[in-house]
Amino acid sequence: MERAERIGRREEKNRLKAERKRQRQERRAERRQRRSNMTERPLLGKIICFSLPLMATGILQLLYNAADIIVVGQFSGHVAMGAVGATSSLVNLLVNLFVGLSVGALANMSRWVGAGDEKRADAVVHTSVPVSLIGGVVIGAVGVFASPWLLELMQTPENVLPLSSLYMRIYFLGMPVLILYNFGASILRACGDTKRPLIILCISGMINVALNCTFVAGFGMSVDGVAIATVVSEVFSALAVLFVLIRRKGFGHLSFRRVRIDREALGDMIRIGLPAGIQGTIFSLSNVVIQSSVNSFGDIAVAGNTAAASIEGFVYTSMNAVSQACLTFTAQNFGAQKTGNMRLVLRQCLIIVFVLGAVMGAVVMLLATPLLSIYNREPEVIAYGINRMTFIVTTYFLCGIMEVLVGALRGMGRSVVPMAASIIGVCGLRILWIYTVFAADRNLDMLYISYPISWLVTCLFHLVCYFVVRHKVERQIRNDLRLEEAAGMCQKGEN
Repeated sequence: MERAERIGRREEKNRLKAERKRQRQERRAERRQRRSNMTERPLLGKIICFSLPLMATGILQLLYNAADIIVVGQFSGHVAMGAVGATSSLVNLLVNLFVGLSVGALANMSRWVGAGDEKRADAVVHTSVPVSLIGGVVIGAVGVFASPWLLELMQTPENVLPLSSLYMRIYFLGMPVLILYNFGASILRACGDTKRPLIILCISGMINVALNCTFVAGFGMSVDGVAIATVVSEVFSALAVLFVLIRRKGFGHLSFRRVRIDREALGDMIRIGLPAGIQGTIFSLSNVVIQSSVNSFGDIAVAGNTAAASIEGFVYTSMNAVSQACLTFTAQNFGAQKTGNMRLVLRQCLIIVFVLGAVMGAVVMLLATPLLSIYNREPEVIAYGINRMTFIVTTYFLCGIMEVLVGALRGMGRSVVPMAASIIGVCGLRILWIYTVFAADRNLDMLYISYPISWLVTCLFHLVCYFVVRHKVERQIRNDLRLEEAAGMCQKGEN
């Protein structure tokens, strides 16, 4: 009898313990849900918490490239350093089309999460995997076979060309896993998870840096060593993000048995992502033209430009994190039909990006010489780098404002409008500037000043477009809500 009572008490104790554990887990899940709910005010703290891991993730991605440039700059000289840097604008030109499609996945996934439509969100997840792999194979093949010819078109200096070509060919072999990671990370961010992509990149970054040092400093390799290290680290990132999606519950869960291309999901992805990709591609085209102009000033100018652009990238990626937050929060509130929140998101993101861009730009200029010395200690290289940064980082907040406005437009499901504005304001103006003003006075100052001028003009374009689109979207939402209300009243009357 006593034995039965002891067993009963033990079972009751275990039951109460399990019940308390379940309640704690539910409370933690509820707190996480409140923190990640992008449709409930206050929003400022949530925007900042969402943006910070994105900033850190972007900075880690840049550290991949920075590690490549620093290692070859210190151990292989400024020619190898310029060879890696000379490829960046061309890589972006070829990759941005499918990176744009990942933006389409982010926008649509965010919208369906906000609307609570798990079926459509599931279709986005399982369409993203095959689309990213197919796109990666296509872009990788183009990069491997066409890179030498494209580098020649860019007037890459002859002593830099063989190394640049080698770096690009190896780099593009890893394109399928790079694009797969971008799509997977976009899905997680749309669900409010920005921390796990950061953790993945922390580990991947350590792998990249360790392999860089091993291949270049240890084995005496050059650009081929840093390219191989980058590809290996990208393979890890892709596998890790797939593992996270498979383990995920609810929105964002991936099952290989359901992987297929859903035509409706692909259509929605293309509708937003293709214009974003075209915008990024044409944007990169203008940078390719600028890089070609820089190349004509010789390998030292290319090296200084490379170092400065790498440092500027840390400012840009921090501001771009705010733009992605604006897109995600706007899309979720668009799905939830909360127009007041959409306005608030834009105002708060504009304030954040202005302060961030202005402060980071000032800090970078104050530390310009020591920062550039990390890449290369040659005085001429540093002088060319400072010259570029004087024009760009001091006005970079304009670029941040431009990106936030683009994020707001894409979050409302409009991607063609910012594409057209960017083509005219950034790409068209820069190319026109190069073939007119710069052609008449060929110096780097005249080339670099085209950046802030194009940002300012494009900001004004985007601002006008935003007010027009917002008016249409808000009217559409009001009409939808009236129809829903009328349908509800009719149903009550029938009952």
